[in-house]
Amino acid sequence: MLQALLRPSSSGRKLIPVLILELATLVVGFVSSNAAPSKYNPDVVRINKCCEKFEVMLDGKCTVAESINATVWKPEFTGRNGEQNVRVDAFKYIVGDPDCGSMQKWQIFHYEKSEDKLILFPDGKIRHLILDPHARTEPEEEWDHLYAANTRMEAPFQYDYEQGQYCLDKVLSSNEKQPDGIIATVCSPEKANRWTDSDFLLRKIINPICHGIAMIILLVVAIVYFVLPTLRDLVGNIVTSITVCLIISQAADLVRIFTEFSNHVSFIVADSFFYISLLAAFFWLNSMGYYIWKMFRARNVFLRVTDGRKYCWYSGYAWGATATMAGVAIFSHFFLDGPNGKKNSSIFENQETIGWLGIAVFFTPIAFIIITNMFFYVTTLKFINRMNTYGRIHHKLKCNFIMFTLIFLIMSTSWLFLVLSWLHYDALLYTHIVVNALQAPCILYVCVLRQKHVTFLLKKSCCYNEPPQTSDWGDEMTYMNGGDY
Repeated sequence: MLQALLRPSSSGRKLIPVLILELATLVVGFVSSNAAPSKYNPDVVRINKCCEKFEVMLDGKCTVAESINATVWKPEFTGRNGEQNVRVDAFKYIVGDPDCGSMQKWQIFHYEKSEDKLILFPDGKIRHLILDPHARTEPEEEWDHLYAANTRMEAPFQYDYEQGQYCLDKVLSSNEKQPDGIIATVCSPEKANRWTDSDFLLRKIINPICHGIAMIILLVVAIVYFVLPTLRDLVGNIVTSITVCLIISQAADLVRIFTEFSNHVSFIVADSFFYISLLAAFFWLNSMGYYIWKMFRARNVFLRVTDGRKYCWYSGYAWGATATMAGVAIFSHFFLDGPNGKKNSSIFENQETIGWLGIAVFFTPIAFIIITNMFFYVTTLKFINRMNTYGRIHHKLKCNFIMFTLIFLIMSTSWLFLVLSWLHYDALLYTHIVVNALQAPCILYVCVLRQKHVTFLLKKSCCYNEPPQTSDWGDEMTYMNGGDY
């Protein structure tokens, strides 16, 4: 009987395949329902978000949106042909900063009427455009429309970032002056080829090296004229003051070069030091020209009798005029200059730098100083040509006049190319870099190497180890009858 129960009937044999099929279906359904979801779905657009879904970025930190009564960021897609608000069936947030590896991360700020524009495409890629306000003729109110309507427009800076090379989020600021917008942290696209890019090498490598060399050369000139007692007359002290001002301007300009390595900080301090020190150098140069012009016009010429008192007078003029114009420029920047004048063409948006009105206040006196020094040069040259006999004092004054003329030519040329470098032409900027690099060696040649009495004093102090005589009261005593200035 047991065998009869165990032996399947003909109808049971037909049910066995059906039961096996149903059991397999149940097992597959159970496994599929408990299995992990697929990591990749080609139909879902992946958007990198810097903060969590419920967070926004406030003052550079991820903050819960509800705690500050703010709305979270929602992506708005733009088509490749400029279609706005393109519908995407499904998208997914990938939270966190991009993994840039060895590439550098930097931030882009997009807000209303900003030069930086971020365009999010339906495939998850973004495009970064920078608008050059000097190359556009449309009103500023139409910039956003132009960028959204024409994503293929020509721009001086344009890069596309793949998914994973960026993150986007809404950015807010507790400062009412800073507008709200969108922030993007991206991987620098220039890292791979930057060491073979001539523009990067010239701007970020050669230019800073030249600034460092220039500071060393100018420091050597300042030390020579400060240490040697026979060079510490009024003209020598003025040369020292000029070189110190130029050293400060070179150091401040060196800080301004490395904008790429900043974290969205203000450069107004570096700009102020740069413009103030450059203005002071030109005021000191104007003092030298006036002194030489006045001495040639005077009937009785005495050197080093009242040099200390005269230097105090000229210091009051140079530093007083510099402080006055700097105060006017800073006041104009903060209280008179409009928001459009404070815009700059740097990589980072919304940096606080000296505006165009402040720069005009700084550079207008320099232009008038150049015109005044040209008057001093022409009139002094006429006095020299009319003189038939020269004494030792006039011979030294003539030497100082030649040195003043050459320094004036060098500084004026460097300042002119600095102004021309703002015209957004790469050739003019490269020329300014080269001219600025040659400024310090030319000043070293004019003030030290070209003058035989200075090189003689250096050899006497260094090589022969003979201390200078305290009775020497001028360079003209070194070669009384040599005439080799």
